Amino acid sequence: MDEVEVVVAHTERATLRVGDVFLKVDADQARVDAEVEAMALAPVPTPEVLWRKPPVLAIAALRGATLGRLGGPSAGSSAAWAAAGAAIRRLHEAPLPPRSGRAGQSAVALAAELDDECESLVANGILPADLVTRNRQAAGAALRPWTPAFTHGDLQIAHVFLDGDEVTGIIDWSEAGRGDALYDLATFTLGHEEHLDDVLAGYGTDVDLDVIRAWWSLRSLLGVRWLIEHGFDPFAPGCEVDVLRSRM
Repeated sequence: MDEVEVVVAHTERATLRVGDVFLKVDADQARVDAEVEAMALAPVPTPEVLWRKPPVLAIAALRGATLGRLGGPSAGSSAAWAAAGAAIRRLHEAPLPPRSGRAGQSAVALAAELDDECESLVANGILPADLVTRNRQAAGAALRPWTPAFTHGDLQIAHVFLDGDEVTGIIDWSEAGRGDALYDLATFTLGHEEHLDDVLAGYGTDVDLDVIRAWWSLRSLLGVRWLIEHGFDPFAPGCEVDVLRSRM
């Protein structure tokens, strides 16, 4: 029997790997429904759904490897990063899905959430006030009108698999839906700014770099406390707190 590998686990969900099968355990059935629906609609390679038995979703492993992870060394050639950018563009140009996703929050609601989070980060001594204030100011550029696109909503580099320079699949679609395309691009390049030009070369259209940088600040500010509470370390080298410091 294959060993059971814990890929990720926290209080909201867990993912296990057994051989060539990934088992995603999620008590939120609506989130699983959204993930399966998005994978069926997305015009990019996605994992094969093997079976569903709530609260478990079984999907097949993908060929290849990811470009890395936040806080770790980035891998892959410029062509590989560009191929990922091209795949992201295909997703963003697809017909809109029925649901609003994580990247679809209104600017008003997002600003209110961000202000509350910034206040909490400072009040609880998690981050220094000047770091929070500077990044809150920078994040304001992301709070603007945008044209809805089909977005992944959690497009970390660890969720995109490639074999050489070919994208073989994108995983973890539970946050997918209508949203801001630049949120996806910012999430994908978070902590790996050196590959932004390669990604945009593959993406193939002009984007507002100030907005992408604003999303780096915004996503990091919103993520720090959640990561700590769920057993992750945003203070690790190259992770969210270093991203916030780089914005200074």
